Amino acid sequence: MRSRLLICAIFLNCHATMGLAQNNDTTLKSTTIEVIQSYKPEVKAQAKPEFRPDLPPRDTSRPTFRYDVPQQALYFTYSSLPLRPLALGKDSTRQPFASYLKLGGGTQSTFYADAGIGSVSGRNYETALHLHHLSQKGSISNQQVSLTDLDATGSLKSRNQIWGMSIGALRNRYHFYGYDHDLYDLTKDSVQQTYSGVQLTVDVKNREQGSSGINYHPQIGAYLYGDAHDVSEHTFFFDLPVSKKLDENLTAGVGLLGTLTRLKTPVKSFDNNIFQLKAFVEFSKNSLQGKIALYPTFNTAGNSFLLPDIKFAWKAPTGALMIAAGWQAKLRQNSFRQLSTETPYIFDQYKTRQTRQDEVYASLHGAAGSHFSFDARLSWWQFDNLPMYLNDTLDQKNFYLIYDTRVQAVSFDVSLHYQVADRMDVGLNGVITSFTSKTFNRVWHQPGLRIKGYLAARPAEHLTVTAYATLMDQIYALNALHEEVKLDGVYDLGLGAEYQIIPRLSVFANLNNLLNNRYQRWYGYEVIGFNVFGGLRLKF
Repeated sequence: MRSRLLICAIFLNCHATMGLAQNNDTTLKSTTIEVIQSYKPEVKAQAKPEFRPDLPPRDTSRPTFRYDVPQQALYFTYSSLPLRPLALGKDSTRQPFASYLKLGGGTQSTFYADAGIGSVSGRNYETALHLHHLSQKGSISNQQVSLTDLDATGSLKSRNQIWGMSIGALRNRYHFYGYDHDLYDLTKDSVQQTYSGVQLTVDVKNREQGSSGINYHPQIGAYLYGDAHDVSEHTFFFDLPVSKKLDENLTAGVGLLGTLTRLKTPVKSFDNNIFQLKAFVEFSKNSLQGKIALYPTFNTAGNSFLLPDIKFAWKAPTGALMIAAGWQAKLRQNSFRQLSTETPYIFDQYKTRQTRQDEVYASLHGAAGSHFSFDARLSWWQFDNLPMYLNDTLDQKNFYLIYDTRVQAVSFDVSLHYQVADRMDVGLNGVITSFTSKTFNRVWHQPGLRIKGYLAARPAEHLTVTAYATLMDQIYALNALHEEVKLDGVYDLGLGAEYQIIPRLSVFANLNNLLNNRYQRWYGYEVIGFNVFGGLRLKF
């Protein structure tokens, strides 16, 4: 601004000078006009904003939720409590009866008793007691059996562990009636055999894995077992496994197992012990699962074994199919309790050898829908010192024990299962075994074909129907002349029913061996034919 005023003043001065020079021709002195103006810039003041908090706008969209509930096919023996507000007062829902007593009788002098007590429990402990007894007498002289067993279990839960204890007792009485009754007339006392025993087991396991990822489940126990001929067996056993989860897919474990058995007879006493070290690794990732384990094992005779347990499995993403293959080896002790349980007609004087059992297998497990499942397993077997039973050469009423040093076999095992909640449960299992290599002509008294089926259904609200079917064939034995004989096939069919009259009382009936097939599972021992027994069940 100041520069513009200065320029104007100079211009006016020059113009005036030029005019005077033209008119008077007189020179005038120059005059300078200086105009000065001060200027101060200022910024315009802005209005102060006023802040007012507001709620966010309301979401008016409607979300969509989808729930996939699978079809239920499980049946539980208890019922859940309904959810009720506390203001409505105490819930009066009645729980199912935890205990029962079942008594019955029937043909062939049958007496049947079955009882269970499960009502002794609390917040941190549970107990269960089961008693079973069955006695029958057939039409053949000395054809009589009496079976009694008692099992009691209990558990106590602490903050970090679950302590368990189990007690078992048995007393089974048999009679050796498999002799030729036309040649021998034996008294009841001379053919009677009674097995009795008691067992105690204590174990503890962790309730939660914890941050260390360690799981443990040690157990120790002992049992006493004997017969009526002053033969007794004392056993102490322990199993001390520990495992640790290394990461999400890998678990490793070690353990120590021992079974110390001493068999005492009127003639001699000897030990039958097994010690085993366990080491394994398990992995699981996506659809693949596997286990690699080696068990160094030692016995009383100073022999050592390296028993593998290797398994690899693939599971379909849908979970409806699993394919597995593996190699599993075990060492069987062949204790007096094991052998006399297989056949109660065995001589109590025998030579003890332990059996190594190797199985190489491929298996298939699958399910179709929510109710049907199946299993199939193809196995190759090898047995070292496999125990077999042959009739004695005197009166044929007892079986003596022999061992086949090397037996190889191929088996195919298939199982089918169909279940619809608590309305129907049907199952079928079949095993076909072909003994490809053996030392003797046959694997005596070992069936080549086994088929078992069962059915449980509820056609009405208070009616339960059960059925069973058994088929066994390809059983070989030696007669009194040591000639090979093939036993007739085993065909056994039975039915059962139970009807609830009132909530606490029901009536039941069992029909066994409907075909009245007098088959022989053990050579010379014809089973009881068609028999019926029934009775009442009281719940409390």
